[in-house]
Amino acid sequence: MPRLSIQLASALTGLILLAGCAATSHPLAPQQLGQPSSSAALEQKLTQPGPIALQSINSADWAVPLAGLLNLKRPAAVAAGLQNRDEPIQVYAHLLKHPQYGYFLVDTGVSQALLDDPGKAGLSWLIRKVMPIEKMQIRKSTAEILRDINGQLNGVFFTHLHFDHISGMPDIPASVPLYIGQRESSQAEVINLFVQGSTNALLAGKQALQEWPFQPDPQQQFDGVVDVFGDGSLFAISVPGHTAGSTAYLVRSTQGPVLLTGDASHTRWGWDNGVEPGDFTRDNDANLRSLQQMKALVARYPQIDVRVGHQR
Repeated sequence: MPRLSIQLASALTGLILLAGCAATSHPLAPQQLGQPSSSAALEQKLTQPGPIALQSINSADWAVPLAGLLNLKRPAAVAAGLQNRDEPIQVYAHLLKHPQYGYFLVDTGVSQALLDDPGKAGLSWLIRKVMPIEKMQIRKSTAEILRDINGQLNGVFFTHLHFDHISGMPDIPASVPLYIGQRESSQAEVINLFVQGSTNALLAGKQALQEWPFQPDPQQQFDGVVDVFGDGSLFAISVPGHTAGSTAYLVRSTQGPVLLTGDASHTRWGWDNGVEPGDFTRDNDANLRSLQQMKALVARYPQIDVRVGHQR
């Protein structure tokens, strides 16, 4: 190959690596659910009983490096003497039953098929090498969760598209609508060069992704708030940082308000001490800002039950 062609090829490769690629090439569809709202509208509802039955289900036990779950460089982590180690965590699916609209999941839990044959389920050799799948133990598979509901599943609300949050997709019926935060699937990142294929495989044959219609929060308490059903029973909250489109959910449950943080806060220690996730996070400073916004909400309304991404 002529020297100029070699140089051009090297330059193009460098540009591709620098730009990265989207998390998935799975198609997007026009948004059919949710309307822009505000933190004021959300907070106005918090003192009123909610209509949604909520069950947080531990789908699998796992253990991963603490340095991924917590930013060990933050002063609070340093002061606590935290060192990297394997940290026990859980992989959750949150089952919602709305009295009018039926059953929905926040994230998917884990499919037994993914553990039985990760390669066939779509996980690349790189993900299987980097993420210790062999340490994952199923407690209740996604298929078992779906078998227990008295009705059909009407949607999945993702906190984000990392593989442990979409690892139940092999069991999700192809007809079920899927909802994500803005730019969650399309934001270009270098890491996506290595994970896009696995994400595409887990989403293959499923419905196109729908983005929540976030608009700037008039009160500037969050980046954006969406009233999912239009009745103030469930709010999607934009909490970017862990990923570009990370989304938390405020559920007005029959037991009181519940905040599902997603991986904007992986661990109970991280939540209690205001330390965001570490190596697993795209933008630590943005993630910390989102974490602080959620903690400020809970400080104003301490009756909120906080359920972090991967611990009880």
